[in-house]
Amino acid sequence: MRQFVKPMLAAFAGVVFATAAYASSRADAGDTQALEAFVDSVVPTLMKNHNSPSGTVAIVRGGQLVLARGYGYQDIDRRIPVDPYKTLFRPGSVSKLFTWVAVMQLVEQGQLSLDEDVNTYLKEFKIRETFEQPITLRHIMTHTAGFEDGNLGYFILQDEARIIPLAEAMKRYQPERVNPPGAQTAYSNYATALAGHIVATVSGVPFNEYIAKNIFDVLGMHSSTFVEPLPPQLAEHMAIGYVASQGAYRPGFFELLSRFGPAGSLSSTATDMMKFALAILRGGELDGRRILQAATMEQMLTRAFSHDERLMGMALGFYERELNGHRLVGHAGAMLFFHSDFVIDLEHDLAIFTSFGAAGGAVVNATLIPAFYDHFYPAVPQPTPVATADFAARAKRFEGTYQPWRASFSKFEKARRLSGFGLRVAAIADQGLIISNELGSKRYVEVERNLFRELEPNFTLGALSNSRQVAFQEDADGEITGLVFDGRPYASSYKAAWYQTGRFSTTLVKITMLVFALALIRAYFQRASDRNANPADKRARRIALFSAGVNILVLTVGASVMARIGANPFAQVPLSLRVFVWLPLLVLLAAGLVVLQTTRVWQYGLLAGPLERLRYSLIAACSVAMCWFYFYWNLIGPKYFD
Repeated sequence: MRQFVKPMLAAFAGVVFATAAYASSRADAGDTQALEAFVDSVVPTLMKNHNSPSGTVAIVRGGQLVLARGYGYQDIDRRIPVDPYKTLFRPGSVSKLFTWVAVMQLVEQGQLSLDEDVNTYLKEFKIRETFEQPITLRHIMTHTAGFEDGNLGYFILQDEARIIPLAEAMKRYQPERVNPPGAQTAYSNYATALAGHIVATVSGVPFNEYIAKNIFDVLGMHSSTFVEPLPPQLAEHMAIGYVASQGAYRPGFFELLSRFGPAGSLSSTATDMMKFALAILRGGELDGRRILQAATMEQMLTRAFSHDERLMGMALGFYERELNGHRLVGHAGAMLFFHSDFVIDLEHDLAIFTSFGAAGGAVVNATLIPAFYDHFYPAVPQPTPVATADFAARAKRFEGTYQPWRASFSKFEKARRLSGFGLRVAAIADQGLIISNELGSKRYVEVERNLFRELEPNFTLGALSNSRQVAFQEDADGEITGLVFDGRPYASSYKAAWYQTGRFSTTLVKITMLVFALALIRAYFQRASDRNANPADKRARRIALFSAGVNILVLTVGASVMARIGANPFAQVPLSLRVFVWLPLLVLLAAGLVVLQTTRVWQYGLLAGPLERLRYSLIAACSVAMCWFYFYWNLIGPKYFD
């Protein structure tokens, strides 16, 4: 699942600490005492620095559990410490790996095919045939199904009464298809949940029961479940999710993802997760009990899709990433109150699971594993990358704003892009590119055609901190159409047209609001002279002022509503938001009136000369521009909600 909170600005300080404390010669990861000393020294400091109240780390190496640690408190008020053997955390999207294993179990049995149209397996509803090519399970497992993203009002719930069956949720919340299957990667919780629904439909067993019987019970994962709310025997061991605020911790709530359960509903302990990891490292088997055949497990861990073979790509459900020259597979996960990671290192017969609470847990989680590899498996020094000889001649074609394909295009959530400006790419003559977002910037140098490598690390880029390479996509005509970052193979981006950017729209709104404000101010100071104007002029001015006032009012109310939405917009669409989306109808009405009146102003020579008529026309143009704004960003009417 996509991270709702991204407190990555301080990640650089954490990495510096973690590596500086152990800056001597390379440590031996086979030395259990050295491993324990490293983790026990780094984690508490990171948690303290970033306000994470609870955490757990577990590591298996060489077929053995070599470390299991709990840090902080499962329950702060009751002073119950985290126990890695008992305390449950919410791994979020790490849950997806269990869904993918379930799919592959049925593939082994011949009940599913990775390359069959998924509609073959669906009974209650069908996926819309937007494109000629059908969606397959292979597309779903590589995040190339082509769905748009969405979650507002229905994804993470608080109220148990709002839980509905998985099949009903898949039918009700089916997203639009915005790309042909296999064309672009766009991380999809819906697609994963759909795969879980297919598992349940084909097996004839409810999804949660299927996972419990065919994975948890087989591996002895007795402290793991997809059931929500938690069964009583597990609920007493659940770590409380906290919000850090003003030096204190406020309890959150148990996040209910049952509508999309196969994508993120897992609750588990660190040691249970290591049983799953050991089975993966041992070709699908643990203690003589098998969840997959070795050949199937190998297939799952082999690259199945990449936009550029020079970068890490997608295996079947697992995604690849590179740290210090080592290939890792696994999955990260983020919820509102927990941030987790699950890493499989086949080269070193190693697996790591981490999970940390509160928003600061995102920083701890993102810092720890890179620091671990810097300490135990440091990178071989690389020469400073040198730009390709002909880059200067092609530099300008990379410039622009890039937006993620993982986004809403048909729903209200499209407007979320107004709060961020995407990725900005700017060329520096023959020296490379500067890629920036709202958190910072990083410089890249082209080392092969359309492949760029970072010139120096910059840890203020949040999720892109460890993206050391970026490859640009090119169409048949040689035009740059998108990009994908190394280590994020599930999230490609497209090169946006000028009008598709939040930067353009926010600039447009600022200009129009300035025009409207000046019109109102001018009218206020000229109110005395306007009393003597003829009726036709008075009517025209009143209509213009009505449009200006309505636009300012609606935008002000909208900004206020958005600012007051709580920390969990996934749970329910607020009534204030449902009311607000009707207000832009007033903008449409006002625009229609002022445009009609503008034609009369020019036709009948109303107002005091051409200059005032031009000012009037400017107000009309701004009114029309605001209509476009509300239409383009899906801000008019309830149809853009679920």
